[in-house]
Amino acid sequence: MRDLLLDQLKQITEEEQAILDGQSGVNKSLYTSGKNFVVDKDKMLARGTLIDMRPHTRFVHFPEHTHNYIEIIYMCSGTTTHLINGGVRVELQQGELLFLNSNARQEILPAGREDVAVNFIVLPEFFHQAFQMVEEDNVVRDFLVGTLQKKHQGMDFIHFQVADVLPVQNLVENLVWSLLYEAGGKSGTNQMTMALLIQQLSRHTEKIRVVGPDQFDRRLMFTVLRYIEDNYREGTLTELAALTFQPVSGLSRFIKREAGATFQQLLMQKRLNQAAYLLTNTRVPVEDIIAAVGYDNSSYFHRIFKQQFGVTPKKYRDSEH
Repeated sequence: MRDLLLDQLKQITEEEQAILDGQSGVNKSLYTSGKNFVVDKDKMLARGTLIDMRPHTRFVHFPEHTHNYIEIIYMCSGTTTHLINGGVRVELQQGELLFLNSNARQEILPAGREDVAVNFIVLPEFFHQAFQMVEEDNVVRDFLVGTLQKKHQGMDFIHFQVADVLPVQNLVENLVWSLLYEAGGKSGTNQMTMALLIQQLSRHTEKIRVVGPDQFDRRLMFTVLRYIEDNYREGTLTELAALTFQPVSGLSRFIKREAGATFQQLLMQKRLNQAAYLLTNTRVPVEDIIAAVGYDNSSYFHRIFKQQFGVTPKKYRDSEH
């Protein structure tokens, strides 16, 4: 991004100065009039305006909120961390874009002075021209269809990792420039710029990260099972939660809901299955197998093994040979 633009966007806003002066948390009255933290388009946009832009407010933690419009975040410099729908962690790097629909629940960790982002506030109607220019069926088109139909399509956000795509960078910069310096007189130009931007993004689907709720659940469950497969000897729910950026309690509930068993039950099942495999396919002594699958209490292992297979480890081995 050109230095002139970046220098302008880096300036401390009145809202940021209040935070630096000691204001505790976000002043929600700037964003909503309701009890729930839904950032309101009527607070963000002048009447009759379909798009506007504001610098992302730094130095403060944004609690979880939603929007009643489409939000597009562009990272001008530095990085910001977004937690979406209670668990999906997005590290937005310089030159990347994050599209969020009105269903997305978003939390933002504090940004530093050099972490400069801009938030585009966009009403769905602004995408009409863009939709007409996206001819190919892809996730970008699906996202736009969802915004235009004003119903949930199972796709709450798209993360475009396009820092190295020069046409995208030029178009975003043109849009920022127009909204920053020429607001009000370039609505047609802005709409065409957005349409061209969407068209470019549609050509780079290999740089898209998109996770709908169902897809996220499938990926997370796969990660859980893969972790147990690889770490059944010493794995813990706490370590898994840290690896997947999930709260321990939330991950525990998710596993129970999706697998019908707790993490410890899945772990025990894997250990017992591995023990049964070793009993059947090796001549390793039973006591060594117990240690190999992660148990140090022989009597406890014998008890749960018999509960699972109906016989002792020795009888199980004998019956398989």
